Amino acid sequence: VQLQASGGGLVQAGGSVRLSCTHSVPILSNWHMGWFRQAPGQERDIVAAITWREGKTYYADSVKGRFTISRDVARNTVNLQMNGLKPDDTAVYYCVTRRSRVRSPFSSFAYDYNDWGQGTLVTVSS
Repeated sequence: VQLQASGGGLVQAGGSVRLSCTHSVPILSNWHMGWFRQAPGQERDIVAAITWREGKTYYADSVKGRFTISRDVARNTVNLQMNGLKPDDTAVYYCVTRRSRVRSPFSSFAYDYNDWGQGTLVTVSS
């Protein structure tokens, strides 16, 4: 099982970056896909998540109004469009999957997510 992420890099404050992540196995309808991030010396925190069936979304307060998560069912891919980037957004971003067996509420806990991508670095310069 693999999550292959792309995107990231160096961007100036106020700029935009788009991350994409493709799952190597078919994503089931009750699963959630999402993104966590980890800044140096800090814990991994959830950024956004999306239900595969309906496309319902969840965002951390710190990114609401700036980031947009979306899914492409045909391509087994989840995207994270990040606009209005701030230096505080600098982190390694991880694509994740929560393999829920039934419809479940969103979780912000890392231990609830089963699959993790390799991480992609986003650096926002001031």
